[in-house]
Amino acid sequence: MFKLINTRSKKLFEQAKKVIPGGVNSPVRAFKSVGGTPIFINHALGAYLIDEDENKYIDYISSWGPMIIGHAHPEIINAINNQSLKGTSYGIPTELENKMAELVVSLAPNVDKVRFVNSGTEACMSAVRLARGYTNRDKIIKFSGCYHGHSDSFLIQAGSGASTLGVPNSPGITKGTASDTLLANYNDISQVENIFKNHQDEIAAIILEPIAGNMGCVLPKKDFIPQLRKLCSKNGALLIFDEVMTGFRLGLGGAQEILGVDADLITYGKVIGGGLPVGAFGGKKEIMDFLAPDGPVYQAGTLSGNPIAMAAGYAMLNHLKSNSDIYDSLNKKTKYLKKGVEQVLLKSNIPFQINSIGSMISVHFTYDPVIDFETAKSGDNIHFKNYFHGMLSNGVYLPPSAYESYFLNDAISYKDIDYTISSLSKIISKI
Repeated sequence: MFKLINTRSKKLFEQAKKVIPGGVNSPVRAFKSVGGTPIFINHALGAYLIDEDENKYIDYISSWGPMIIGHAHPEIINAINNQSLKGTSYGIPTELENKMAELVVSLAPNVDKVRFVNSGTEACMSAVRLARGYTNRDKIIKFSGCYHGHSDSFLIQAGSGASTLGVPNSPGITKGTASDTLLANYNDISQVENIFKNHQDEIAAIILEPIAGNMGCVLPKKDFIPQLRKLCSKNGALLIFDEVMTGFRLGLGGAQEILGVDADLITYGKVIGGGLPVGAFGGKKEIMDFLAPDGPVYQAGTLSGNPIAMAAGYAMLNHLKSNSDIYDSLNKKTKYLKKGVEQVLLKSNIPFQINSIGSMISVHFTYDPVIDFETAKSGDNIHFKNYFHGMLSNGVYLPPSAYESYFLNDAISYKDIDYTISSLSKIISKI
C-alpha cells in the first residue's frame, strides 16, 4: 500500500523559500491552488516520478507535455550524452540546426522556414512581433484563459466590455502594452467579429491555443477555428496557432492537422525539445523572411539552437516520426482512462465534466460543459483540492491546478491506468 512521506520535500521547500521567490521557479509548482507542500523530485524513469522521500508516482503531467515517450528514454539520453562530449554551446551555426529545421519543416503543415528559440514564451513573443512587423499593425486579439507565456503582451485580462482594451493583470505590465491587446472569450466568434469591426485595419494577428490547455483541456466548437481563419483572411490579419502544447503531441501535424485549418504562424515548445528548453516558430517563407538578418524584424538569442537542445529535439522528433503508432497508443490509453474515471464519478453525487483530445485530458467538477474560461472557473475547487491530494496520497501525480491539462506519456501502462482508476474509487468518498 502506498504511504506518502514528504519529510524531505517539506525541508527542501523551506530551504527553497529562503533563496527562490515562493520557493519555486514556476508558480504552479508551489501548490498554491491546492494547498500543501510541493513534492521535490529526485529522478524519473519511464512513467514514474520518484521524489526526495523515495515516493513513486505515476506521472500524468509529463513535465507539462514534453515527455511524450516517457522519462529518461534511452534514445534521448544517448543523444544528449553524445553531443555533450562535443561541447555545450558555441554561439555559432551548426549542421545539427539545419537538420532539426529540415525535420520540422518536413513534418509541420504550413511551415516553410522555422526559427529556434529557448522557450514557448519566446516563440509566442517573437511570432507576435513578426506579425506586427509584417502587417505594420499594432493590436492583437487573444482569448481569456489561453496562456502564451509570460511576455508582457499576454498577461492581460478583460476590460470593461466585449471589445474594450485589455488591462494588465500583473504589476509591471504597462497600460500602453495592455492597450494593444484585445480580449475575447474562447469559442465566441461573434465577439471576435465585433472586435474587428471596432478596430478596422488595426489588428495584426489573432493568437490562440487551437486546443486550449491552460483552462484545463478545452476544445474549440466545430466552426470556431475555421471562422477565425476566414476573419483573419478577410481583414488582413495573421492567424497564429500556439502549438506549444499540441505541436507533435496530438500528432506529427499537431492541431493544424487535426482541425484541418491552416495557420499563418505556428509556435512550438515542449515536445520539440525532447525535455530540454527549446521553442520554435515557423510559417510561410514570405512572412518568415521578414526576420533579421533578411528582414527588418529583429529577433535573437545567445543560446538559440543550442547543440545539446537540438540533439535532444532531433532525437525526439525522429523517434515520433519512426514510431507514429505512438499517437494511436496514446489516444487509446487516454480514452481508457477517461472511461474509467467517468464510471467512478458517475457512481457518486459529484458533478463533473471530462474534456479530452488525443493524449490531453482534464476533469472539471461542474455541471456545465466547459467551453471557455468562465465555464472552467465554475468548477468546484474544493472538490478538486480533495481529488488532487487524494490521488497524490495514492501515488498518482496530477496537475496541481484545476486549470491545467493532463499529458499522458506512452510509458504509462494499462496496469498504471487501472491503478489510477482504483485509487480514485478509494478516495471518492473524501472528494
